[in-house]
Amino acid sequence: MRLLAVVHGTNARGGVFEQAAREAGHAYEEWDPAWGKPLARALEAYDAVFVFGGTMHPDTDDENAWLRDENVLVQELVERGVPTLGICLGAQLIAKAEGSAVYPLPGGPETGWVPVDLTEAGRDDPVVGVLPKRFDALAVHVYTYDVPERAQVLVAGPRCNQAFRLGERAWAIQFHPEATLETVRGWLFDGRDVPGDRDAVWAQTQARIAAWNDLGRTLCGSFLAAAARAAVAA
Repeated sequence: MRLLAVVHGTNARGGVFEQAAREAGHAYEEWDPAWGKPLARALEAYDAVFVFGGTMHPDTDDENAWLRDENVLVQELVERGVPTLGICLGAQLIAKAEGSAVYPLPGGPETGWVPVDLTEAGRDDPVVGVLPKRFDALAVHVYTYDVPERAQVLVAGPRCNQAFRLGERAWAIQFHPEATLETVRGWLFDGRDVPGDRDAVWAQTQARIAAWNDLGRTLCGSFLAAAARAAVAA
């Protein structure tokens, strides 16, 4: 399959998802809307799309004019039924594309390992259902969203929604299953203010990252399998 990875800068890219996709033999192309360049090929040439995170927020269209074009792109992905997986900012943009509100997480950012639970719909979901019913997820986000009215809630967290599915082919995940150890190191120690005890989060991440990356590869594989089934059905 030909995959499009929408990235935002250099510190929120595909991580283990890119590794898993390339190892499975898929064509993997990165594109950053801030480059000011069009996609390398027509949108219909891609079998599936990842929309990853970024340091910017989903409602900062005035400061990041390219977000307006990305909003249109995400809306088109959903409307066309292109298999799409949004992570963090990508999840927020899927909610925004559906007309839901996006806003700072009440109580402040969520950084670190948080307990989350699959809902009944999540356990039956063809992508998210490969995850454990309850697990600690790596969360690094400032914003959240209102779950779209027609979406199915897949993963619940203590402070906000952690995953939903929109229609049959768009998945939104607030936590970071794609993150590598080096990615997290950058997030914690790149000079930005990080709420909470960053040293404790770093120690926990070092202890957990191997198992977490295995889980991320499994989740990526289930998404790619769903995209392959969609391609056959098209």
